Amino acid sequence: MGTTDNTGRRIVLITGASRGIGAETARILAEGGDHVVINYREKRKRADDLAGRIAAAGGCASVAGADIAEPGAARTLIDRVVAEFGGLDVLVLNASGGLERDAAPGYAMAINRDAQRRLVRTALPFMRSGGRVVFVTSHQAHFHGRKPVPADYEPIAASKRAGEDELRAMIPELGTRGVDLRVVSGDMIDGTIIVRLLERRNPDAVSARKEHGELPTVAEFAAAVAAATRCVAESGHTVYVGGPDYLALSAT
Repeated sequence: MGTTDNTGRRIVLITGASRGIGAETARILAEGGDHVVINYREKRKRADDLAGRIAAAGGCASVAGADIAEPGAARTLIDRVVAEFGGLDVLVLNASGGLERDAAPGYAMAINRDAQRRLVRTALPFMRSGGRVVFVTSHQAHFHGRKPVPADYEPIAASKRAGEDELRAMIPELGTRGVDLRVVSGDMIDGTIIVRLLERRNPDAVSARKEHGELPTVAEFAAAVAAATRCVAESGHTVYVGGPDYLALSAT
């Protein structure tokens, strides 16, 4: 990890940030003056390349490898951030999984619920007052139980909903540290790895979503995630991106 300067930049840790939504969110936040810590699981070169592009554009970024599903690795990740920067201002919970063909039984809950809760609990003592936890999810997960979900996505939807519920239950605890929770929920995001994996298994599920309108892009969704790190609202506020049929449900 690199060394930040003393200009008052927010320290923002983004999980699963070496590509896709996480990478674009990192780019936007760095452009806005934050120091972004790009967490990756395996792809160090990809994370380094992103940090290099951010630096070349005048921003500040560093990289930190960790598989957040591993308790020890999650603790080490937070310890590294705290040792270098003295604390943390924003934690963006972007990493998720469970759709991989070789995923072990129970992995979806381990990564989408247990790892999210554990990382927040580990980071919270070091988060500065005025800080923010942002949980990134999908409409299929956020509205789980209220609208049908493609069978192949069911374990992910159920586990991410469970993860969101765990974090919402922590709102009073977060509040004692002056930290708010935001949830950013989106329709299927065009071009993401999750949509590509689902399309291979069940192309009809993706085409069915497109019947409701154009899918949001990575850039559009990442902009909403970045904005959620600063927007003023009650803790637990949900930001919705795309999916007009789901938005009708959100009003009920």
